[in-house]
Amino acid sequence: MQIFKEIGPLKAFLVEKRKQGQTLGFVATMGALHEGHLKLIRDSQNDNSTTICSIFVNPSQFNNPADLQKYPRTLEKDILMLTETGCDALFCPEVETMYDQKSHLRFDFGHLDKVMEGQFRPGHFSGVALVVSKLLHIVEPDIAYFGQKDWQQFAIIRQLVIELKFNVVLKSVPTLREPNGLALSSRNARLTSAQREKASLISRVLTSAKEKLKNGTPVGEVKDFVITTLEAEAEFKVEYFEVADSENLTLLRNVTESARPILCIAVFVGDVRLIDNMFL
Repeated sequence: MQIFKEIGPLKAFLVEKRKQGQTLGFVATMGALHEGHLKLIRDSQNDNSTTICSIFVNPSQFNNPADLQKYPRTLEKDILMLTETGCDALFCPEVETMYDQKSHLRFDFGHLDKVMEGQFRPGHFSGVALVVSKLLHIVEPDIAYFGQKDWQQFAIIRQLVIELKFNVVLKSVPTLREPNGLALSSRNARLTSAQREKASLISRVLTSAKEKLKNGTPVGEVKDFVITTLEAEAEFKVEYFEVADSENLTLLRNVTESARPILCIAVFVGDVRLIDNMFL
């Protein structure tokens, strides 16, 4: 695996790959890799001649400086995992490379970035869109892969690609889970072993909520059930639980209003914020 910290050498490497007629798959990450990330890498390897991964903890998408400071950074371990998986190239730039001057650009996605994550993390998706724009411009992949766990992010990147006419196909890959059902996440590393086991309740409650909605229970009642059940645990605090249209993120009062509803949740377990979702 070739490792690049600067943009120029990476672009030269990619130009040579394109000259050879190779297709390029891209997986953007913030590191602290886990099996969910490696699933994205393997999917890219199945579809493309060359797979590029990026590791960059993007400061512009953190509205809480403490959260940025605490975000796990495990570059040496990540490099070993990518090498063993057979990834072709890693782009791991410094902040100064990606932000060589103060950025004044701001993105507004209308309704898409005002609900759920956007409501509680103002500016977050503008930062995501900014760094993804930079990365897609640098790498110019044929296909880019993202995890379903960050579904709102995927919906926003999809809009970004449509509006800025990036010549890339986006693929959303289903969420991988730990044996107890907890969605794989880099933030899981910040949980104690006891918290990690308790956090499996999130996926169990989502599954129950899904069944209740399928059986005709009103959305309002299901929301009460989810919040009451989770917050019965002393360390749990639900930031939001919503049922939304997975295409336009309209919040639903009735699941029949959408062809493909999705259940989305954010929960604090202690001081660790976890998100998850399930399609109905």
